[in-house]
Amino acid sequence: MNKIAFIILTLLLVSCGASKPKVQPKKVVHTTQKAAVKQKVESLAGKVEIKTPQKDSTTPKTEVLEATQKVRVTTQIVLNYITQFKTVAKENMIRDGVPASITLAQGILESGAGTGDLSVQANNHFGIKCHKEWTGASIKHDDDTLQECFRSYDHAEQSYRDHSYFLTSRAWYKPLFSLPKDDYKAWARGLKKAGYATDIKYPDKLIGIIERYELQQYDAEVLGSDFLPKKTSTKEEIIDNANQYTVIKGDTLYSISKKFNITIDELKKKNNIIDNLLSLGQNINVK
Repeated sequence: MNKIAFIILTLLLVSCGASKPKVQPKKVVHTTQKAAVKQKVESLAGKVEIKTPQKDSTTPKTEVLEATQKVRVTTQIVLNYITQFKTVAKENMIRDGVPASITLAQGILESGAGTGDLSVQANNHFGIKCHKEWTGASIKHDDDTLQECFRSYDHAEQSYRDHSYFLTSRAWYKPLFSLPKDDYKAWARGLKKAGYATDIKYPDKLIGIIERYELQQYDAEVLGSDFLPKKTSTKEEIIDNANQYTVIKGDTLYSISKKFNITIDELKKKNNIIDNLLSLGQNINVK
């Protein structure tokens, strides 16, 4: 009996051991900080912002550089121009009262004695813009702003006639016609005062041209007064003295600064220039 009981007990113990779940040993995972470091680097890299270098705010937005080709206007070229247009200038003086000396001086200065782009391409010798009343031909040309509208003529004489009409038809030029016809200095200053030009040296330029080429003789011819001519030099003269330079066609502040080894800012300061605009015949202090 005891033997049977022992066998039964043994079977029960074996049965319980077989049904008990087997415990698996835990797997220890060894980690390093490389993955974390890599992940952190990638995260930071995602935040990197690539900035485009910004231009210096002192640099001009646009800079228009004209052709550097020089056109030398000799005394003979100017004399030929005067010979060609003195008659129409005197006719305008007789008809409208604008001194011939003033008309010729403006024509020489504004057109470069007939060599400027507007005078060559459009027979416009006085730089007169279209304005709202103009219905004739026109041409685009860079001036205070890009591609402005300027009047175009079939013949240069039409430009001279239109110049006279331009002065007589605008109220702000009316005070000019109360000035003596032989007082070219007063007329030159009056044109500047009335707003014909923004260049503060405009009157001096006109007066200089009139006296250098004795254009007042044509006023005297119309008025019937005496005039004693002086000898005129035919020498080519571009630079008045060692310290000054006379602006010719194609000149810019940039080209002048390179020519005389001076900065643009120094040129502006020496000549009280606010913008970058230059006028043909303008005297620039370069030293």
